[in-house]
Amino acid sequence: MNPTAGPDTLPAGRGQRPLPGFPSAPPPTADDVTTRPADGSAGVGVLPFRIAVPEAAIADLKERLAHTRWPDDSPGAGWSRGVPLDYLKELAAYWQTQYDWRVHEARLNEHPQFTTTIEDQTVHFLHVRSPEPNATPLMLIHGWPGSVVEFMDVIGPLSNPRAHGGDPADAFHLVIPSIPGFGYSRPLRAAGWTYRHIGQAFTELMSRLGYERYGVQGGDAGAFIAPEMGRIDPAHLVGVHVNAMVQIPSMVQILTSLVISSKSERARLARYKHWRDEMRGYLEIQSTRPKTPAYGLTDSPVGQLAWIVEKFKEWTDPAAALPEDAVGRDHILTNVSLYWFTGTAGSSANVYYETLHDPEVKKRKARNMVPTGVALSSTQDVTIRRWAERENNVVRWTEFAHGGHFAALEAPEFLINDVRGFFRDLR
Repeated sequence: MNPTAGPDTLPAGRGQRPLPGFPSAPPPTADDVTTRPADGSAGVGVLPFRIAVPEAAIADLKERLAHTRWPDDSPGAGWSRGVPLDYLKELAAYWQTQYDWRVHEARLNEHPQFTTTIEDQTVHFLHVRSPEPNATPLMLIHGWPGSVVEFMDVIGPLSNPRAHGGDPADAFHLVIPSIPGFGYSRPLRAAGWTYRHIGQAFTELMSRLGYERYGVQGGDAGAFIAPEMGRIDPAHLVGVHVNAMVQIPSMVQILTSLVISSKSERARLARYKHWRDEMRGYLEIQSTRPKTPAYGLTDSPVGQLAWIVEKFKEWTDPAAALPEDAVGRDHILTNVSLYWFTGTAGSSANVYYETLHDPEVKKRKARNMVPTGVALSSTQDVTIRRWAERENNVVRWTEFAHGGHFAALEAPEFLINDVRGFFRDLR
């Protein structure tokens, strides 16, 4: 939440020391051209990519987990001071001895993947073409602490509804990028990758792939980037769909809401106040000094695990006693493993730093006039419709009762149906 390669290599960047187990290789350049890969991708500088984490890196992870230096337990029960020690020890042991990265790597590799270079930045993406020739192109954008792993359960139904009991007219060609600084969109090669800058890169990606009319869906950071794409490329965007949208209210809005809000809106306001007062430590650190925690998170897999799993507890359905009661344990660990193997704890945090230091962030945005659908958790999200409508042309507002911040992971059927329903009227 933010309110304000070759088959055996991971590109490490020019002059950058590779991660343990990864050979050094420069990212692809704009001089590399693939005009029409076998799956139908098109464009200048689009190169096939496949995830293949070396065995040495997996062995290094397990060795580090086995030699974790644990802190003393702190006073107080539960999660109020952070991740409980006993829980994290058990989860780390599972990661070390039972979790099988190769199984989940193979699942990721079932989907065609590519890299391209936009403004000297490597951008990794999945490109899943629907078997339906008239499918609507749709970009799916993850957030933090998410990744392309978020969308594994929705790719099949969205791209091939006929095979999943749906209407083939609802099919999508899917483009699922890793945000610059996240996953295999590394290394982060320059400052200035604000939400708007990322949106510009993603509209360029869709153009590079030859898509003239397309939609976009995003959650968390994706719910900031997607509306920016609506402002940047309204001539080609047919619709913007978001979940986990965060619209930060002004003090005037807060005071007004106390007077005129409905019961559910007051609950959202109280939820926002709780987040602001008790849950935004990660935001303050990543917005101001992202490099400093990166040293610890990049060196300690348990540190990286704790940093992410805390959010899978705090932001998922409140009815879930543990994170894996809301999102499968292996799903969580695949997401954490992707951060670990790519060493992107620090570079992914930069999206927060750029937001805080963007001189445009406090200015009133031009209204995104592209038709926009908003899907929100009634138990976790904080946005009130009239706040969202100030900056977006909201034509659909849907709330789901079960699930929280990570809709594609917690409530995939709801998200699939809502995306289908929203774009059905816009094709």
